[in-house]
Amino acid sequence: MGLFDFLTTDIAIDLGTANTLIMYNDQIVVDQPSIVALDRLSEKVIAIGWEAQQMHEKTHEKYKTVRPLRDGVIADFTVAEHMIRGMIKLIPTTKKFFSTSYRMVICIPSGITEVERRAVRDSAEQAGAKEVHLIAEPMAAAIGIGLNVKEPTGNMIVDIGGGTTEIAVIALSGIVTDQSIRIAGDEFNDDILDYMRKQHNMLIGERSAERIKIEVGAALPEIDTPPVDIEIRGKDLMTGIPKTISISYREVAHALNKSITKIEDAILKALENTPPELSADIYERGIYLTGGGALLRGLDKRLAEKTKLPVHIAADPLKAVVRGTGIALKNLDDYKYLMS
Repeated sequence: MGLFDFLTTDIAIDLGTANTLIMYNDQIVVDQPSIVALDRLSEKVIAIGWEAQQMHEKTHEKYKTVRPLRDGVIADFTVAEHMIRGMIKLIPTTKKFFSTSYRMVICIPSGITEVERRAVRDSAEQAGAKEVHLIAEPMAAAIGIGLNVKEPTGNMIVDIGGGTTEIAVIALSGIVTDQSIRIAGDEFNDDILDYMRKQHNMLIGERSAERIKIEVGAALPEIDTPPVDIEIRGKDLMTGIPKTISISYREVAHALNKSITKIEDAILKALENTPPELSADIYERGIYLTGGGALLRGLDKRLAEKTKLPVHIAADPLKAVVRGTGIALKNLDDYKYLMS
């Protein structure tokens, strides 16, 4: 049994639409964009992660970049398998893997279908996993930020990732009520692209939209510590000539307003479906924000105004889910009943 254990490598994976994080030996050892660069003719993998991200929207006809996950689920099974396999190879370890024998815990959106769940499991198995456990993202996020999910007290988690926003009320080691909507970081980028096209007659790429979101993204038109305006380069839709314009956080807040309103509505719906005793707990404890979307300036204040509840941003919202997944893997016997 000891030899068998030695030949098995335990890894926790946050397989995200925008980024994939891997935890190994209690440390986050891989944090890479979920993107793969391929040769168009041979379909051979040219690059993954950051290297592929640098090629995104800049490739010629010989190469293409693919994001195998869309809206929190696998959209391209084969590329997802290549990506998982490639990410695993990035794990720095002195122990040589004698075989592709891994035990994995992978987090998934709570609202995915059985077919989508099967796709995640199959991709992991094709990448070399002999044992795969799946855990819901909001549950992993709750564990990752240190909440005791086993106690008979209600906790509300809002995890805003790249493809989905996961909203869940957790108590007694289970999800009592949840909402999973496919509005999150990618939708924010699309909103910014659309705004730039309509308001400035300017065409920009996904990478520029992501930069705008990170550097001047905001949920409110008035915030206490506003970021400095940034200059963005793109193509003028009228002339086709490259140009530069300055973008402020107020413009981004306007661009993102519709999507954030949909997230607010989903939170209100989840609260509406929450049993009264758990509602009392949430009133006392508030709402916990995790995921990259939690870093949007003023979002906590906006949600607090809308729900009339305290809103807390996790200490490290980007890594909350993978940390929780890692804790669940390390204490598999204690948390196995939370997985599928």
